[in-house]
Amino acid sequence: MAEPVIYLNGKMIPESQAGLKVYDAGIVLGATTTEMTRTFRQKLFRIEDHIDRLYQSLRYMDLDIGMTPPEMIGLSKEITAHNAALIMPNQELGLIHFVTPGEFTAYAGSAAGKQEMKPTVCLHTFPIPFDLWADFFLNGIHVVTPSTRHVPPQCVDPKMKNRSRMHWYLADRETHLADPKAITLLLDLDGNITETGGANFLIVRDGVVLSPTLRNILPGVSRQVVIEICDNLGIPFIEKDLQVHDVVNADEAFVTTTPYCMAPCTRINGITIGDGKSGPMFDRLISTWSEREGIDVVGQVLGK
Repeated sequence: MAEPVIYLNGKMIPESQAGLKVYDAGIVLGATTTEMTRTFRQKLFRIEDHIDRLYQSLRYMDLDIGMTPPEMIGLSKEITAHNAALIMPNQELGLIHFVTPGEFTAYAGSAAGKQEMKPTVCLHTFPIPFDLWADFFLNGIHVVTPSTRHVPPQCVDPKMKNRSRMHWYLADRETHLADPKAITLLLDLDGNITETGGANFLIVRDGVVLSPTLRNILPGVSRQVVIEICDNLGIPFIEKDLQVHDVVNADEAFVTTTPYCMAPCTRINGITIGDGKSGPMFDRLISTWSEREGIDVVGQVLGK
């Protein structure tokens, strides 16, 4: 039986044969930049935007992977087309890119000093498990703000998408003590709203969509889609510092993310947001997104 292929360090190999060495910097130090792109009708959605952000992250890390952005886009389409042929026509794929600085010559990490290393480059896909997020659209998301805070931009610029995520792991453990189904929404050191572990967070007040500033968040591709839709529909979109008080008193709240595009948030720290249901702004935005792509985004998640 045919199996998906993975691109790893210059080679296409069967998924079952892929693996990283224990000396890899991604394992030793958690030094990994990454991207996730989804498909619509099994075609990659805004792959150019994701690759542009990936290469900005690589420049920030001072890594040269010996491949141009157009070459990476071509490779991305090739592996996606191959693996899409192995799934059902109504399924979609998530495409992952990740890059690490490469393998250390000894298991010493940064203590080994400067070493000549060749970056590890990997692309792989997976069928998107839409059923995991069905409850988000049926009952809304409950976000919780734990005591763990977002990594300050003075330490790591949030515009680089990375997998150095111990703080998210610890924050999630605290969040799930409050509600096993809740999603962590981190605050910065000053108490401002930032983002979740896999999504941007937005609120609506008096017909205006409000976002935390880019100082503390990843400039998400799905967030950018919402900005574009708002612009087309004449809906104001404003970036400003937001606190929990703002969320509690918002008319609506929602997240934007690659796998399921958008989902409503109906509670924060146990307090109902708005009327506790998907609001008219969310419904308008997700309907417009669905029309643009020719797919009922909510229906796809709910298996309709």
